[in-house]
Amino acid sequence: MADRTRIPGEFAEDAPVFVISVAAELAGMHAQTLRQYDRLGLVTPGRTVGGGRRYSARDVALLREVQRLSQDEGVNLAGIKRIIELESHVDALRQRVAELAAELDHAHAELVARNGPSTALVVWRPRR
Repeated sequence: MADRTRIPGEFAEDAPVFVISVAAELAGMHAQTLRQYDRLGLVTPGRTVGGGRRYSARDVALLREVQRLSQDEGVNLAGIKRIIELESHVDALRQRVAELAAELDHAHAELVARNGPSTALVVWRPRR
């Protein structure tokens, strides 16, 4: 039995390469179901010059998650759409936190390079 969690071939995860029938098969759904999810805005395919839909490996993974939430967890499509939006927001926040942590590390390294390592001792005492 083929491993349906992997998509064969070498291409960028966001490259729009799969026609609707292939994307639907890889995601384990009917092409009409994929079209419905597209109309609802759960997934947004890339477009060819002629206007044809093309789905990426990331889209296929998202479609699998939509299927799982719908079939295994019993979440309705409005709930799934909200979950996807919130997960996207969380990913953006995680990325921003990583950027800020890198900026802080850089600023700390510059401070240490300028002033040398600190030998100060800070004592914290709670207020009474």
